[in-house]
Amino acid sequence: IMAEHNELRNLAKNLAADFLKQKNYKILIRNFRYQRAEVDIIAEFEDLIVVIEVKARSYNALIEPQEAVTKKKIKAILLCSDFFMKENQIDKEVRFDIITVVPNESGKLEINHIEDAFQSFDAN
Repeated sequence: IMAEHNELRNLAKNLAADFLKQKNYKILIRNFRYQRAEVDIIAEFEDLIVVIEVKARSYNALIEPQEAVTKKKIKAILLCSDFFMKENQIDKEVRFDIITVVPNESGKLEINHIEDAFQSFDAN
């Protein structure tokens, strides 16, 4: 089961990256790690740095994939992206997006891009 999960995750990340490229996002780095935190995709779009968390589901779950992004996970993403910005001396506004990859009724994977996904979260 775990191998299947990882395969889906990698497939979802690849689909998300292709999807972003089609929308004129410039992928800066994938699977960026800092300490124990990881960010799936960091991209540049217009004058923004966009940090993207990719969430995949192989079935219709009771909770939406984006609801699986916990406060702890958000803190990790913030820590990680913060480090990336400092390390690369980038001084731009950062936006946090979530891309979900979920099969529709016919089993085809559908991509949903949620922009500015964390603004409604309280990171404290």
